[in-house]
Amino acid sequence: MYPGEHARRHPEQPALILAGSGEVVTFAEFEARANRLAQLFRAQGLQRTDHVAYLMENHVELLIAMAAAERSGLYYTPINSYLSAAEAAYIVNDSGAKLVISTAARRETARELPALCPGVERWIMVDATEPTDGFEPYAAALGPYGTEPRPDERLGTPMFYSSGTTGRPKAIVRGLPDARPDEMLEIEEFGRIVFHLREGMTFLSPAPLYHSGPQSSVAIALRLGATSVIMERFDPETFLRLVAEHGVTHTMVVPTMFSRLLKLPAEVRAAADTTSLEAAVHGAAPCPVPIKQQMLDWWGPVIYEYYGATEANGICGVTPQEWLERPGTVGRPILGEPVIRDEEGHECPPGVPGTIWFKGGNANFTYLNDPEKTAAARDASGTMTMVGDIGYLDEEGYLFLTDRHAFVIISGGVNIYPQEVENLVIGHPSVLDAAVIGVPDEDMGEAVKAVVQLAPGVSGGPEREQELIAYCRANLARFKCPRSVDFVESLPRLPTGKLYKQQLRERYWKAVDA
Repeated sequence: MYPGEHARRHPEQPALILAGSGEVVTFAEFEARANRLAQLFRAQGLQRTDHVAYLMENHVELLIAMAAAERSGLYYTPINSYLSAAEAAYIVNDSGAKLVISTAARRETARELPALCPGVERWIMVDATEPTDGFEPYAAALGPYGTEPRPDERLGTPMFYSSGTTGRPKAIVRGLPDARPDEMLEIEEFGRIVFHLREGMTFLSPAPLYHSGPQSSVAIALRLGATSVIMERFDPETFLRLVAEHGVTHTMVVPTMFSRLLKLPAEVRAAADTTSLEAAVHGAAPCPVPIKQQMLDWWGPVIYEYYGATEANGICGVTPQEWLERPGTVGRPILGEPVIRDEEGHECPPGVPGTIWFKGGNANFTYLNDPEKTAAARDASGTMTMVGDIGYLDEEGYLFLTDRHAFVIISGGVNIYPQEVENLVIGHPSVLDAAVIGVPDEDMGEAVKAVVQLAPGVSGGPEREQELIAYCRANLARFKCPRSVDFVESLPRLPTGKLYKQQLRERYWKAVDA
């Protein structure tokens, strides 16, 4: 979020274009506005490694606020703007944030926070015209400050919280060197490679900026002097229009966006001009093989994939050409070396799934306020860190994911990996989205259940259920297949594309767990 010299050389170039409102922020304006907020931070007494938090939707001032923190030596936490007040308050308190910025659009949630977060020194609200619920208006708060850069600028960095799909979210604290803000962190250097970013590109960001992948890709784009088009929310037809309208060369998506794009009417897809695309990068969640194959058939060999956690302890990547040779792989290592271990800690041979560890990657991270989790993420030597996923390596060292540890179904003593079943079910033409979970079963312990969101115009019912079960049995071993299918209006997915499986599980296990 620090364009530095580029802003001085190309002040009138658009740095940001907001897709919905059409607002354009030039690099000169971006620098001036970030400097003004940085002046406020320092006047507030915030010092290097202090924390601030932002409860904001995809808003231009969120990007300005992140940029201001990155030149003030601060850790900043973008909070999932869909959280409840209690959930957001947990993050504010756990992070030790001294200043919080929200927006008028999030007022209903934000207004409850001051009473829940006594450690915060100052509350500021964007788009507010008068003081409200403990918040002061953003414009008035900035009024006394100038737009010149502070002479004591230092590098700041985000502190993201995990998505919390299996429990309380935890903050991942990366090491912060005492450096100038124009010095890019090593992980951002890797990010440039992983996300296939370049100078002179036009980048389209359709995902929430509180998530590490979208946030870091836009941050790197700004450092590269590239123009970024920011979608306030994803819509498949709007996405295609923006690609053509702005000549978008690079973008980052999640697999659910691919699914939504593929469900558009054939005539809409046929009319879309995506020829400007050089690299469409996806990550954050597994992509079903049929979905990715269809996207490659449509867009051509421009779809790249990466695999890695917010901890940045290891990263793999795969080109479209490599993926077509080995469908389903997430690639070979870019940072660190993946090692597959069984439950006893022994290294697994090729083709045998186990827990994914990385060695030689970034081990310079901790989990805030959780030394036990930090220790559990490392082996005894301290040189290897655990991701928490299950997967295997092939003979050539390509990594394939199987599932998350927390989601493995144990039925009759046999491990079943839901992701494999989900990938198949989502490929059925009547299905828009699907989740596979284990539900209580007196005989087997757990039984496989598919929870399905049908495509528009498709009805559920017993016949559809049997159709999907038969489809699975024709393509998978019988023990892996759902014994039952439930139909729902929508699945609890986070805007980042991750499935909130814990919420689904609780619906079926509530009585048993009680």
